[in-house]
Amino acid sequence: MLIKSLPLWLAIALTGCAVGPDYSRPVVEMPGAWQAGAVAPAVAADVNVAPDWWKSFNDPVLDQLVDEALAYNRNLAQAAARVEEARAQAGIARANLAPQLSANAGYQRGRTSADSAAGSQVSDARTANGALSWELDLWGKLRRANEAALANLAASEYNRDATRLSVAATVAQTYFQLRSFDTQLDITRRTLVSREESLRINKRRFEGGVTSELTYRQAEAEAASARAAVPSLEQSVIQSENALAILLGRSPRALVDSKVARGSELEALQVPVNIPSGLPSELLMRRPDVQAAEQQLKAANARIGVARAAYFPSIGLTGLLGSQSAALDTLFSGPTRTWSFVGNLAMPIFDWGKTGAGVDAASAQQKQALAAYELAIQSAFGETLDALSFTRTARDRQAALFTQLQALQESLRLARLRYDNGYSSYLEVLDSERGSYQAELQLVSARLDQLQASVNLYKALGGGWNAPAQH
Repeated sequence: MLIKSLPLWLAIALTGCAVGPDYSRPVVEMPGAWQAGAVAPAVAADVNVAPDWWKSFNDPVLDQLVDEALAYNRNLAQAAARVEEARAQAGIARANLAPQLSANAGYQRGRTSADSAAGSQVSDARTANGALSWELDLWGKLRRANEAALANLAASEYNRDATRLSVAATVAQTYFQLRSFDTQLDITRRTLVSREESLRINKRRFEGGVTSELTYRQAEAEAASARAAVPSLEQSVIQSENALAILLGRSPRALVDSKVARGSELEALQVPVNIPSGLPSELLMRRPDVQAAEQQLKAANARIGVARAAYFPSIGLTGLLGSQSAALDTLFSGPTRTWSFVGNLAMPIFDWGKTGAGVDAASAQQKQALAAYELAIQSAFGETLDALSFTRTARDRQAALFTQLQALQESLRLARLRYDNGYSSYLEVLDSERGSYQAELQLVSARLDQLQASVNLYKALGGGWNAPAQH
């Protein structure tokens, strides 16, 4: 009977309405592009996010480090595990839509009391049953729950992609910071060698009565200043190496025993070209964090339907088909067969506002998710505008500092020439040395800022961009 009526109940369940609002993407006012100039629809469609954007810096060692981090980073491993959990939860929600079939078998032996009317009797009972149960989804509660689970799965996948992007960007920036400290340490060590040589000359001149003690002590102070800067930079190098090794997911033993490889010098790293003019705003909507926020909004929207479905009756069907016999050899014979069919309807009558409060809570969660989605879009545009501006200003600052360094190095050459010929005091040489040394460090810092800005721009764009194909 249950099997014969199953197609009818299935048709009723599948044609039932689904309470709660259907999802539609919120309307957000966005510019057509972030830079001046219109973008043709064909161009916008060709723009894609480059998955291996770090290769644009043209450093094979950086490529290897990022690949290692993407394989072994623990934060990324956690994100991947959360995707597996969400996939399993989606499987549970999907399974709840279908009838559930179960089987059981049992054996019972008992003795009745001798004081009973029939007297003391010993009985055996053997049972084997198959049960089919199904909750009819007339109001869409299970379908909305399945919709929410699928959206949660998509959100976890996007969050994993966002973590992947963050790990790759942090590895690149930490690597650039390490190469910056390497360069500053090299400059400081060269400066220390030069100042110690100057100290040696001035000491000899002082002892020979050629120069004053003031000049000698000034040279001694400058050498000590450079000497003190070396261990500080060495410590910065060690800290950057350790931070990078942790990002790479290396074991405690590897943290102690292995070293972080170096590739190109900081000034030799290739800074990516400027982004094409007029990239579409749609590119930012592909950012994994924005996509994750939208999927979380979809899930919250679907959970409103789950909560509203509690107002309506819940209908469950259960069918039992089996056999019961006192002897095992007759358990599956015709006379021992048993069957039952149960229809169950449950509906809240008065629950002190519990169901309404559940709907209100789901609606409030949907509002939170909507605000989070809108905030993710605002943050995406804000980060992109900041990155675009910083990329330009970092490039301009580096060009100005390079000009300054050239001028200071020439000034130092002339100051030394004037001092050696007795036309000026040693103070002019000291001022020029300090200025040249600081300009070199500032130029390294500006170069680092430019590289970091490029990484921030790639990250803000959700990974980068590919120029449209030329036809």
